[in-house]
This record gives sequence, C-alpha cells and structure tokens, in this order.
Amino acid sequence: MGSRTIGIRTPLALLFLSLSIVVAVWWWLATPVALTRAPIDHAAKLECVSYAPFRNDQTPHDPTLIVGPEQIAEDLAELAKVSKCIRTYSIDNGLDKVPELASRVGLKVLLGVWLGRDRAKNAQLCDIAVSLVKNHPDTVAALIVGSEVLLRGDMTVGDLRQTIQSVKPRVDVPVTYADVWEFWMRYREVGADVDFVTAHFLPYWEDVPPRAEEAAAHVDDIRKQVVAAFPGKEILIGETGWPSQGRMRDGALASRVNQARFISEILERARRDKFRVNLFEAYDEPWKRRWEGTVGGYWGLFDGVERKLKYPAGVAISNYPFWKLQMAGGLLLCICVFAVAMFMPKRRPASPALASWSAVTVSATVGGVLLGISFDKMFHESYGLGGWLLQGFLLVTAVTAPLLSTYALMSGRALPSFVEVLGPPKGLTPLFMTNMLGITLIATTLIATQSALSLIFDARWRDFPFAALTMAVVPFWALAFLNSSKSGKRPLSEAVFAGLFALAAVYVVLNEGFENWQAMWTGATYLLLGSTLWRARMPATA
Repeated sequence: MGSRTIGIRTPLALLFLSLSIVVAVWWWLATPVALTRAPIDHAAKLECVSYAPFRNDQTPHDPTLIVGPEQIAEDLAELAKVSKCIRTYSIDNGLDKVPELASRVGLKVLLGVWLGRDRAKNAQLCDIAVSLVKNHPDTVAALIVGSEVLLRGDMTVGDLRQTIQSVKPRVDVPVTYADVWEFWMRYREVGADVDFVTAHFLPYWEDVPPRAEEAAAHVDDIRKQVVAAFPGKEILIGETGWPSQGRMRDGALASRVNQARFISEILERARRDKFRVNLFEAYDEPWKRRWEGTVGGYWGLFDGVERKLKYPAGVAISNYPFWKLQMAGGLLLCICVFAVAMFMPKRRPASPALASWSAVTVSATVGGVLLGISFDKMFHESYGLGGWLLQGFLLVTAVTAPLLSTYALMSGRALPSFVEVLGPPKGLTPLFMTNMLGITLIATTLIATQSALSLIFDARWRDFPFAALTMAVVPFWALAFLNSSKSGKRPLSEAVFAGLFALAAVYVVLNEGFENWQAMWTGATYLLLGSTLWRARMPATA
C-alpha cells in the first residue's frame, strides 16, 4: 500500500502543488502597476522627445546610409500625436530632411549638429545646420551645437567654445550645447557661450545608479544643483529616461514597469515645478545593442520594430504583457516533467522515494515558472546570428535538462561524467538517454562558462542568464545529490569547471553589488552548477 501511495496519490498531489505555484507566481509577476500620471497621454503632449530614424540594421555608423524621407515622415506623423517637439542629433544620413517634414505635422525641432574630431567636417555640418535654421525659422526652435563631445573627449573645451561662438551670430534662434550634467559642472565656462544649458540626466548609467523608484527624485535633486551653478540660465533636461529591457546595475532594474514609472514621475515633477524635459528617446534603436548590449536598444517610448507605443493610455502596464501564454508554456513543461516521472518504464527495483518525487516537483516548478521568463529574455536579449544561436542553445538545455534528469532520477541512474560521454570507447555509456543527459550537462557547462567569463572580463554590457541557467542547473543538482556515486575518482575536467564557477560567483556578486538581485541569483546558480560538477566521479571502467 505504501508503494502505491508514493506511486499515485503523492505524485498527483505534488503535481497539483507545482501547477498552483506556477499559476500564483505568474499572476504575481504580471500584476500591472497604477501610476499617478499616464506616461504617454495624447491629451497632454510631451514637451519634446529625442528622435533617430534608424530601424533594423540601419546605423549612423554607415556613412553611405540615407534614410528615406518616407520613413522619417511615417515616424514624425506618429510622434506628432504625443509630442510637441523632437530633438535630433545629426543632419547626416538623411536627417537634414527632418525640419521640412516636421513642419508638415506641426512639430518643433531642436536641431542637433554632431561634432567629432574632424574639424573640416564639423565646419561643413555647422554650415548646413545654419542653412536649415534660416530655411525653417518657424520649425527649428533651437540649435544644439554638439552632444557629449567633452564626455567622449572628441574636442577640447576651447575648441568647443570656439565652434559655438562661430555659429551663434549666424542664426536667430537660441543656441546650446548638450552634455551629461557632470561635464557641465566640470566645464562651467561653456555656460557663457549658450543661451540655455542642455544637460543629460540618465540615472541608470550613473556610477552609482539609484533604484527606479527613487530615480525621478534623484534627477530633480541634481537638476537643482545645476540650476544653482548657472544662475540666469534655463536648464533644459536634454536627455532623461529609463530602459525597458536589459541587465540590472546595482539596484537599477531595466523593465517595462520601471520605464513607465520613471517617465510618469519625472513628467509630473516637470509639470509641478515648471521645467522642460526632453525624453530619451522616441523609438528603440536595435543598432545600439552592438555597442551597449541589450539595454542600449530599449530606451524608446515606441517599439523599434512595430513602431507602436509601449504604453498606450488606458492600458495596464505590466512587465509581461503576454503572461498568459508564458504561463501556459510553463504549465505544459511542468506536466511533461511529471509525466516522464509517472509513466516512464520503471527500471529500478524499488519505487521512487519521497525525496525523488520532491526533486521532481522542484525541477518541474522551477521550469514552469522560469520558462516564460527565459523565452522573454531570449526574445529581447538575442542580437545577431551568434546571439540567437547561443540563447537558443541555452533555452534548449533549459527545457531538456528537467526532462532528462527526471528520467535518470526515476531510473536510479547518476549524472554521467564528461569522460563517459566524450572519452574513449571503454568510458562510453551504452545508454542513449544517459548520453543525451551528459551532452546536455556539457552544453550547459560550456554556455555557463561563456557567460561567467563575459561577466568577469566584459561585464558592463552583458546580461545575466539567471532564468534559463537555473532551469537547467536545478535538476542536475538534484540528480547529483540524490543519485551520485560515493566511490571513484573525481574527474579533473569537472573539478576545474567547479573551481571556475566558484570564483566567478564570488567575483560577479562582489563586482555588481549586493543590491543587484540578478547578479546574486546568477552567482548562486554558478555555485549550484559548480557543486553539481564537484560531485562527479569517474566510472570504474574509465
């Protein structure tokens, strides 16, 4: 009777528990937020928003690219519905058509001139900008001569001031320069050359970024410091925003909800205290992900592919707008894991113990909760063929690991060592399912190694693969601790990888800080994988 109870009643009860947890967690994850002010509201247009027309593989780094006026006109027609003004950064790549096209839809333009190291080109671009101002006096509201030139180190402050001074007498509109607020405070003498100060406040990118809930107040506090440093000058917030996707920095979490929250709160402060804000930016720009990682491509108010508002007025804002589909996928995986455990041909003499069924429950629940998150991360974090392949392989291992581990767990088999799968014939296991389990473990180890080394040597732009990696590692860990061999020699390869993951876990957590839960979670997963590999033993036949 005890065997029958473990075989039927307990697994069914645990399956129900697992499914209930998956539903409850996704219900919580998808909970929409209520904001005091809609981030984008047609009835209360934005003061201004940064605009760049580049779509898909288009990039301003391609000097031969000329964006068609039809593409720009399509964007401006949509932006005119939500904003009074747009800010541009360049007049290259077809952007010299912006003033004319903006005038047709009633948009004002803060016209930007992109300055660099080439003095001759700088002079040429300034001449074109002056002509555009004269040809469209009712559309160009101000001229921005250079953006973050001092931050990049492309010009000295003396050369910059000379350039601004050479342009200003030639136009009848206000002239300004744009840079991050720290460089305005460092080079205050530039304030004497401009009609107003255009300062950038991007709290996510600060050396010690604030949490999204505190970011608007943080920006306003710094704005007041800049106001005090430039008496008599208007301070335009020339850039401010928050990313909707990407890695966490300290306590600053990039998410849809946090982006909407920050925009709502900074606009409410601007309305209350009567200062101007230019939001960064209109559309997501995929090309930036090559240089800035995932987070660089997701600052837009509009989606970069479908060119639609991320937060239409009156629509609830959630981090997972497709949560029902993501939850359904997780529930299906959960059921499949239990099905493998219940209906596989039994190859062990005794019925599985309660500990084995508990391990199955944990693996199924973790997979059910994290599958939807893993799909979401793959969709947003994959860039280029290499990125899609890597993310795709990781997701495949994340899905197959709990299924194969459950099969091995219920068969009374242990995780195979690397040498059993890849070694000479005498070390090869004849069992197909065990070989597949070993291949999945090796693939997970290699992908985890790549991510760990990236987070050590190139951390700033790298995402944390916590969701899919956890899906794969948890069932491996459970199998290793329940069905591991107590005898045999520890393989050198597994020991080396275990040591690497232990060191990576410590480094990632210390480097990223204890407020970064994505880093903490990823580090814990590395430790879990390392402990799994540490328990590996060489088979007697190897």
